[in-house]
This record gives sequence, C-alpha cells and structure tokens, in this order.
Amino acid sequence: MSSDGGDHAGSDNEEEPEYDLSMPDVVTKYKAAAEITNKAIAAVVAALKAGSKVVDLCTLGDECLSTELAKAFNKKNAKGERIEKSIAFPTCLSINNCVCHFSPSKDNDLVLKDGDVCKIDLGCQIDGFIAVGAHTVVLQDAKKVTGRAADAIMACKVAVELAMRMMKPGCKASEIPVMLETVATAFDVKVVDGVLSHQMKRFVIDGNKVVINKPSSECKVEECKFEENEVYALDIAFSTGEGKPKVRDEKDTTVYKRALDKEYNLKMKASRFVFSEINKKYPTMPFCMRNIEDSGRAKLGLVECLSHELLHPYPVLYDKEGVVVAHCKATVLVMPNGIDRITSGPETQDIESDKKLENEELLALLTTSLKTNKKKNKKKADKAAVALEGMVVE
Repeated sequence: MSSDGGDHAGSDNEEEPEYDLSMPDVVTKYKAAAEITNKAIAAVVAALKAGSKVVDLCTLGDECLSTELAKAFNKKNAKGERIEKSIAFPTCLSINNCVCHFSPSKDNDLVLKDGDVCKIDLGCQIDGFIAVGAHTVVLQDAKKVTGRAADAIMACKVAVELAMRMMKPGCKASEIPVMLETVATAFDVKVVDGVLSHQMKRFVIDGNKVVINKPSSECKVEECKFEENEVYALDIAFSTGEGKPKVRDEKDTTVYKRALDKEYNLKMKASRFVFSEINKKYPTMPFCMRNIEDSGRAKLGLVECLSHELLHPYPVLYDKEGVVVAHCKATVLVMPNGIDRITSGPETQDIESDKKLENEELLALLTTSLKTNKKKNKKKADKAAVALEGMVVE
C-alpha cells in the first residue's frame, strides 16, 4: 500500500540504466528476493499463536529476512562491489479491522488472541530488485475458515487471480477497479479505499505507474497500460465494513521512507543523528523506527524530519471496530511469455465462503492461463480451472 497515496516525484532515478526483465540476471535476483520474502511470511505464519506479542512476530519476520539475505549473492559484482541487499518493507502484522502498516515499537504489549485475522506484510531487495508480499490468515486451531473472514479472504484470492490475468501487455489498469467492485459485490464486502498497486523498478518500490483499486473524485491516477518486462506489487484489500480506513492515532506510525525529493538543513542534533542513520541504512526503502539504534534519541529527532517533509509516513489505518479486513499482495512479473507471480503466503487453511462469483465473463477469465503459449500451457490452464473452481462455486 502506498505511504500517502501521492505521487512521489523524484523516486525514479532517470540517470540509472534501464534494468528490466529482458535481462536474465535481473529475473534471477527478483526470484531470489521473492524466495526470501516467501520464507519470511511462512516463518511468521508458523509462529502465530494466541498470547504471542505482535512486536515479537514483526521482529521475527525482519530477522528471517536479514538472515536469509546474508546467505545470498555474496560474491562481488563485475565492478568489484558488494551487491546491496536489505529489507525492502519491514514486517507489519495488522490485526482484524487494522488495514495495514502496524509494526509496533519494542515497548508495545499487544498480543494475539484466538480468532484474530492476521495480515502479514513484508519484503526485501537484492541489488535493488524488490519482492514484497502480504498474506492473511485466521488464528484458530481448525483448518477450515468460514463466516465473514472467509468472505473477505476469498474475495482477495479471487481478485488477485483475476487481476493477474488483466495485467498482460496492452491491458488498461483502469479495468482492474471495475473487476474489484464486481468481486466485492459477489462476496458482500467492500474494496478498501486508498489501496494502490505500484510498478516497481530497481531501488524504487513505488514507481509512477499505478493501479488504484477504488478511484474517486478525491483519489485519481493517470491511466496506464501494462507493458512487457514490467514488475508490479499487486495490492488488494477487502473489508466486511465500509472500507473507509482512517488514522486512529498518528503515534501508531512507525514505518517511513526517505523523501528523495526533499532537502533541509536540520537544526537539532538528535534530528541530524536519526537522518544520518536513515540515509546510511535505508536510503531508498521503507523502514521501521524500531530497527534504528538508540530509538529514544531517534524518536526525538523524528519530529523535525517529519515537519520538513524529509520522510514519507506509512500511517496505520483502521476500519470500524468489529469488521474484518483481508489483505493480499503479490509481486508480479509481466514476462514475454505471460504473467509470473513470485510471492505468496503458505496455504495452511481451507477458506470456505458460502458466497460465490457468478459473473460469466470473469468466471471465463479465471479459467485462462497466466501464460501466453497456448500449446504448452493448455494442460496448466485446465488444471488452474479445476483449482479455481473451488474458489467461486459451492
């Protein structure tokens, strides 16, 4: 999800050579980053237990990312330089009606309880090639998930499958929100306001080509078409409530990103300290304040950095109490031979909604292959149709 819904001017570095999926080495790095992201999501899912502190689970996700990154691509590049690797999005664990970006400070005592709907969101980068993912699970002993949580989660699953099939070269981004509304109606949920899917480039997590899930007079983006060799963070969220999230407390915000288009000569020593740490450790990627050393001093310096717009906040957003929000994010490669989803969470639960998608056009789209080579992928398409049938019919 976007930090503020705005167009981050200057985030695309025009002087950089154009790295894209036509280069095998680039694809390899995207997929290596995705493998690590998937492992970290799976590690957090496996650790979800009633009584566990949310901050400990977020720390676990970050530690898993860092540990796996340390094992990858340790040889120097052709220029004799070490390949840059880092967390690209800090682990967030947003519960129930909390939509996104909850990654609490070390002193936060919030714990999980049975029945919580848990949304895990994280990512990493290798040599600037980013893989992010988000996954929703229900904290319960039973494998089968039913009720309103199942409606929201199933809507996400179906919508992601449809959206990927609408991201082939030449397709318009504006067709996706129309589809999302149809899916939302079918599962009696609402598309969450303000959720954006960004194109990603090398060291750029929120590129200028954007898919908006719910356009409005207040929130619009320029029309764009998907093109071969592009990469997107496909981001989808549904709510059993109104889908109009709000900031409950600005103090909940802990995730930020350096605003590359802003400069200011900071006055306070604490401000200069925290800004130096950010520029050194997190020059282009989102980060969590929890991961900055001397957090007390960092909090003090944060105020001046924010007042001069040197950082973009990723606010913690909530829908109304008592509702359920489901969230899914997938890194999608628009390859010459079709669409390749490289991030996903582990399928540890059976999601059984009593609602179904009945739109014939979308049902037909679900049975099509993500790949473009019809001869090679006819069998895969047939298998996908059988697998997806369970998502949309009783």
